[in-house]
Formats: sequence, structure tokens, C-alpha cells
Amino acid sequence: MPTYIGLYKVTDQGVKAIKDAPGRIEAGIKAAEKIGGKVIGFYAVTGEYDYVAIGEFPSDEVAATFSIATSLLGNVRITTLRAFTKEEFAGILKKLP
Repeated sequence: MPTYIGLYKVTDQGVKAIKDAPGRIEAGIKAAEKIGGKVIGFYAVTGEYDYVAIGEFPSDEVAATFSIATSLLGNVRITTLRAFTKEEFAGILKKLP
């Protein structure tokens, strides 16, 4: 399955209910699994973003559905990145003219 990296920023709404974040994170992991995804890792981080998640989804469309549905809840805004393994990247480079 394709790999995706989610960069999360907590919104003002999310900050007001930050103590509920662990439960929301677990609910998000279950929601990803329900639509065919798998969360490989989830981290609270310092810097520009508040959380980083690494996951797998069956397609770009399913990954986008998850990100949009999660964002609609109003607690976080997500930047989703499609990630390529070193083997996938090497395959891409082999196709160059």
C-alpha cells in the first residue's frame, strides 16, 4: 500500500480541548483502519507542526478522504504527503529518459 505522512496543526478548537486529544487520536487510528488504512506511527512533535503521522492507505483517494474527514472535525488541519520508499524512488528514477 502507498505510504503517506500527515503533518498536523492543532486548531484553536483543538487547543481548547487538548486534554481530549489522546482519545481523538485513538478514534482517528480506528477510522483509518475502518476505511482500509493502517497507522504505522503517530508522534507529538515540536516545531512548526504539532503531530506527525505515518500511515498506509490503499489509494490517494482513500488517503484524501481520511484527511478531509479528519479536518472536518475542526481540531486539526492536515498537510498530507505521499511518501515513496527508497525502492519506489529508484524505480521512478529508472523511468527517466
